Amino acid sequence: MSVFAAPGAYDRAITVFSPDGRLFQVEYAMELVNRGATILGIQCPEGLVLGSEENIEVLEEAGYSWKIFRVDDHIGAAIVGLSSDARILIDQARIYAQSNKLTYDEPIDVEVVTKRICDIQQMYTQHAGVRPFGVSIIFGGVDKTGTRVFGTHPSGTYRGYKATALGAGRETVVPILKEEYREDLTLENGIKLAVKCLVKALDARQLPPRIKIAIIPAATKKMEMLSDDAVEGYIKELGSSK
Repeated sequence: MSVFAAPGAYDRAITVFSPDGRLFQVEYAMELVNRGATILGIQCPEGLVLGSEENIEVLEEAGYSWKIFRVDDHIGAAIVGLSSDARILIDQARIYAQSNKLTYDEPIDVEVVTKRICDIQQMYTQHAGVRPFGVSIIFGGVDKTGTRVFGTHPSGTYRGYKATALGAGRETVVPILKEEYREDLTLENGIKLAVKCLVKALDARQLPPRIKIAIIPAATKKMEMLSDDAVEGYIKELGSSK
């Protein structure tokens, strides 16, 4: 009997579908993503906001816990899942961004770089001897089409969002986004909404409110990381408004 004919053995190779049409290795990768630190992206006319939880060990240097990356001046990325897998994909995204600038003398579109990274993720779902990338990425940026936010899946699919969240706190964050997100949100209020969502997600799991926020204003198209003091100010403002 073939090993794949045995019940429950369909997760032993990435290239084999189960009888009900599932790729278990891809689902396992998504389960890893669902257990990771919460990340989010929010777009508004004035720019966009990327946010992430930062779970740092007592003896760990804070500067080496990265969940938000600069892909190009006008594009950022927040990652959840295996950081080692994410690093490879972020490096590829940076190469695509620089290659596009050298070839066409213009910044790469956010969707183009998202699609190219998803092409890599998809390729790793159909070749024997490999496994899917255990990471999902929220790409956000400001290009000639406006402010854009895209979320990727370990299978290689992606979708555009006005606001989205991934990770362990997604079930807490998405209802808040659905209730409070507005298309005419200012960048300042977008930051406050992101901070609120991440603090609530951490509170739900009884974790300290350690978060990182990055913004890309539409006026400058330059990614900026907010300082820890600035983020702490937003957290205190949120606490005083309760």
